[in-house]
Amino acid sequence: MTSIAIIGAGPGLGFAAAHRFGREGFAVALISRNQDKLDEMARALAVEGIEAGGFAADVRDRDTLVDALESASADLGTIEVLQYSPIPSREFLRPVLETTVEDLAAATEFSILAPAAAVSQVLPGMTDLGRGTILLVNGSSAATPNGRVAGTSTAFAAESAYGTMLHEALSPEGIHVGQLIIPGAIGGGDPLFAPEALADRLWRIHTDRGSFRTTVGDSAVA
Repeated sequence: MTSIAIIGAGPGLGFAAAHRFGREGFAVALISRNQDKLDEMARALAVEGIEAGGFAADVRDRDTLVDALESASADLGTIEVLQYSPIPSREFLRPVLETTVEDLAAATEFSILAPAAAVSQVLPGMTDLGRGTILLVNGSSAATPNGRVAGTSTAFAAESAYGTMLHEALSPEGIHVGQLIIPGAIGGGDPLFAPEALADRLWRIHTDRGSFRTTVGDSAVA
């Protein structure tokens, strides 16, 4: 069996994606900081017949993140799909003139170095499989700079550039890299932004293996 590792797993999009991919036969590795909450989600998935496990890690501690991915692969099977979708911290969401060097350093760790470490960890397994998908989930500032959320906007732009380069480099190897831009509040009442609808989008990115970027609400991909 192969697995999906969801970094930033929570009760909204993370759980919906776990359920969507689990229904398709994937084992699910749930990764976030709180082991109790992860275990609760894993039990809920088990009720649905989905094999799942929780692996606690802080994305700003790369060693624990790599260890969690290693344990997930050992327990649940080779990671075929990696989803990177943690929620940015508040210090990344300040106006540009209030954003400090330390804020930018933390945002860089969160949105560039952590996903790079995660990709480095799972890529050998995907290469051995001859297939795989890396899913990056970002807000609209990943595509259009927003001075009101300068830390995230800066780091998301770099994450987008990194993902674009990975998309180009890994496509010939059968590994797809796709980014989902969500320009709105998840679960805010618009059915396009319901967690289940977004999870369906992630599944389609995995199966359709098209261009790098998909934007929710874009009529070309709706």
